[in-house]
Amino acid sequence: MSDFGDESAFEDTFFTISGTSEGLYKDRSSKFLYFSYPVKNEEEIKNHLAELRKKYYDARHHCFAWTLGKDGDHFRANDDGEPNHSAGDPILGQIRSNNLTDILIVVVRYFGGTKLGMSGLIQAYKTSAALAIEENEIIEEQVKTSVSIHFPYPVMNDVMKLIKTHDLHILSQEMTLDCQMNLEFRKGLEELIVNSLEEIEGLELAVI
Repeated sequence: MSDFGDESAFEDTFFTISGTSEGLYKDRSSKFLYFSYPVKNEEEIKNHLAELRKKYYDARHHCFAWTLGKDGDHFRANDDGEPNHSAGDPILGQIRSNNLTDILIVVVRYFGGTKLGMSGLIQAYKTSAALAIEENEIIEEQVKTSVSIHFPYPVMNDVMKLIKTHDLHILSQEMTLDCQMNLEFRKGLEELIVNSLEEIEGLELAVI
């Protein structure tokens, strides 16, 4: 393991889910199909929603909530025709109570003929979201940053030593007259890595 010093001091980690989950929750003849997905951007979210709407086209409601970004400060909750704040907010509440981000939870409802009332709806959507999370795996991830570097061959050993010491990930590399690399690493190491690279003679650097 590389010597990064006290990694616990880095505030560049967040919790999300490792994969997808789905299941069924029933309440007084109404069926609530729940789904959870790890997502990185709104395009992925739109694609998942479109797929579910196409597959469950005959369902009355497709309610959802999502959060993006390390602190989950980019988010949305949607009731999709249910009474205001009875569906999207309870789903979002479960995401936040589990300190998750980069996640989408969708609950598809088939009405069973019996009205659940406001409190019943809130409980049903809250429970469905909780099950979607419970049946998934919560993982800790790091916020990443990347740099592009350009350097002459004579300093290759210095660059590779830095890459090995700090366990940097090489995204791409191109060896022509000079060397070009794109490197990725955890955000908390940015100052250290950038300063170390800038000390290498003849190396040009740009944060991507």
